[in-house]
Amino acid sequence: MRVGRIAGIWRYAVKSMGGERLDSCELGEAGLPGDRGWAVRDEIAGEIRNGRKFPGLLLCSARYAKEPSGAEVPPAEILLPDGSSLRSDDSAISAELSRLLGRPVTLWPRRPADDLDHHRRGKPDHADIVEELREVMDRAEGEPLPDFSRYPSKFMQFACPPGTYFDSFPVHLVTSASLRWLEELQPGTDADPRRFRPNLLVETEGDAAGAVELEWCGRDARVGAAELRIEMPTVRCAIPARPQRDLPADPDLLRTIVRHMDQDLGVYASVRRAGRIAVGDTVELA
Repeated sequence: MRVGRIAGIWRYAVKSMGGERLDSCELGEAGLPGDRGWAVRDEIAGEIRNGRKFPGLLLCSARYAKEPSGAEVPPAEILLPDGSSLRSDDSAISAELSRLLGRPVTLWPRRPADDLDHHRRGKPDHADIVEELREVMDRAEGEPLPDFSRYPSKFMQFACPPGTYFDSFPVHLVTSASLRWLEELQPGTDADPRRFRPNLLVETEGDAAGAVELEWCGRDARVGAAELRIEMPTVRCAIPARPQRDLPADPDLLRTIVRHMDQDLGVYASVRRAGRIAVGDTVELA
């Protein structure tokens, strides 16, 4: 059953920094080539961290100096908020990011899956785990925390799946129907897809309305020449409401998602069959 077409493809060279838009790519088992190839490690907590803890990362953007191939992670050109740029392999990059984020950090390329200590969760900033979760998810007083039991136990043990810098699965998909619904629920908001950092934006067809992608969970989807398994909803954290390079802060946006969309917008997917995808390709539920 045809449900839409690919309207946008994004790759993020550095986790939590602005990404680069692609016309097409070869989608493999590890997702888009080079996606989240680099990430920032908090040297106090001893943990890979993202824009939830380091919102300054969202004010940066990154793109590859050359096209990634296979497991190779080439250097990325990083544009900093002040307009200056450095490569990810520059000897000064960790010091510059530490200055920006106000905390000692290092920038790392993707590490092998057997380097478990590199991927393991580190020391939380708060002794009270509920306070810690409320901070990173940006939940207001009286708002519920997400149901983390939906996530496989390994996601509680590791900051990212070993061998990757993904939050959970290699592909993140958002539909135009969900974004339109959000704008209807909160008139005046700009539900720009870049706020949600998807890999794929699917322009839905027909009379599709609401968070239609949530209904796809547990099903396979053909996307161009590739095939995805839609795994689970994407619970939203503080990031979409925070300022990003040319997007202003919009705290009411997160309040709307939590209160009226059951905290979810978008879905995570794994890759069942590799293949080439391009903007304009059809998306079909198998």
